[in-house]
Amino acid sequence: MSRASFNTTPSSSESTAEPDVDAGTEQTRRTLLLGALATTACLGCSAQVRAGEDPPGSDERPQKGDLLVFSEGDQEGKLITAADLPAGGPPVHAWPKDPNTSVVRSASRLNEILIIRLDPAELDEKTRARAVDGILAYSAICSHAGCPVTAWVKSDVGDKDKDVFKCMCHNSEYDPREGAQVVFGPAPRRLAALPLALADGSLSVAGNFIGKVGGVQPG
Repeated sequence: MSRASFNTTPSSSESTAEPDVDAGTEQTRRTLLLGALATTACLGCSAQVRAGEDPPGSDERPQKGDLLVFSEGDQEGKLITAADLPAGGPPVHAWPKDPNTSVVRSASRLNEILIIRLDPAELDEKTRARAVDGILAYSAICSHAGCPVTAWVKSDVGDKDKDVFKCMCHNSEYDPREGAQVVFGPAPRRLAALPLALADGSLSVAGNFIGKVGGVQPG
């Protein structure tokens, strides 16, 4: 009696069925994995968008009671006091800061401010009435093309010994002693003024901008 032999090679139908099952399983696993990765990536993107959003109130114009903080330099974000302002300039660049929420209103460049301390005797009557211990605040945005006013230099006209605010884009100059009126260049109007209050050496905003902020042309 001959020994029975068993063929261990699968039939053609069996050999094709098994790989089909494995391929389907692998495809499902791959789809699930890709879906999970995509979801994780989207969640990461959403978190980044939320993290990059400006907090509420950061683009609002200065409000009465806002504090003032440095907008640049080593002291950026630090509160500005009267002691931080050198007599006779140069001006300090500042942002308003909500004292209740600690939100700095830096989301709009139109909120940047120039703060300067001058001799009250040098100020015209109207400007002197608005100053607190000779301290004045003006918009840091040129009224011509909306460039930043960055320089404190000798005037190109009039009293050559007098320093003035200057926009380096088109050379407009403003005299802070006379309400930041235009003394040279193409600017059509003076810089907007910001009323200030001073208590125990700390500066705060006392009211809305006086005059229009920003330029008449796109900067």
